Amino acid sequence: MTESIKSLFTRDLNQLKKEIESYQNEEAIWKIDKDILNSAGNLSLHLVGNINHFIGSILGNSGYVRNRELEFSLKNIPKTELILQIEKTIEVVHSSLDQLSEEDMNKEYPIQALGYPMTTEYFLIHLFGHLNYHLGQINYHRRLLGVE
Repeated sequence: MTESIKSLFTRDLNQLKKEIESYQNEEAIWKIDKDILNSAGNLSLHLVGNINHFIGSILGNSGYVRNRELEFSLKNIPKTELILQIEKTIEVVHSSLDQLSEEDMNKEYPIQALGYPMTTEYFLIHLFGHLNYHLGQINYHRRLLGVE
């Protein structure tokens, strides 16, 4: 299970990187319009922060300190920096999940991030769903706002 989850996170973080790379106009990464309140850039920062916190810090003891508020308030981070952060997040996923045994996956996740106890495996599947939810939003952001 650990290898499957690691592979899926890697695949979809690479897709996130591809989405950000697909913006021809760097300013468009930060565009919001009407009811679209989160830019692709802020969603990318949110995903990087979320994964670095819940996988890197909690499971991998990386020392990462999350500032969730900044994930949504920072603007105009260069595209190259966003891509670098995504690439580093892939490395964090690998180094953190490589430390886990199948037995660890069945243990209770160290914190009740959703307000109730769950296994590490369950929470990692939840995090993967969260990644994909926002990955889809970023794809639509790029295409619907016509900001490729």
